[in-house]
Amino acid sequence: MTVQELIKIMGLTPLSTFEDREVKGVFISDMVSDVMTAAKSGNLWLTIQTHKSIVSTANLADVSAVVITGGKKVPQETIDIASKYNIALLSSPLPTYTLAIKLHELGIEAE
Repeated sequence: MTVQELIKIMGLTPLSTFEDREVKGVFISDMVSDVMTAAKSGNLWLTIQTHKSIVSTANLADVSAVVITGGKKVPQETIDIASKYNIALLSSPLPTYTLAIKLHELGIEAE
């Protein structure tokens, strides 16, 4: 499944401009150090973090997209940097747990 397909199915809101990528799994953490050491290339990263460091972390880990959960407001600076570096930054009003369950139901699993 691709990021664009997930946007449509899950009702996610794209915040940045990006090229579509395949989603190979999901990684959930609010600690960038966890993402840097354990997320796999192609993972969808679910987090409540909104600061600009998530963009460089997403790039380093080569995740397919970052989904900000819980309807958190994302600073424009973070969105601009994500667009500049072609990082898919998405938003969901759902809590992380609820979104994770819905992804599981679609067959997207933690790796």
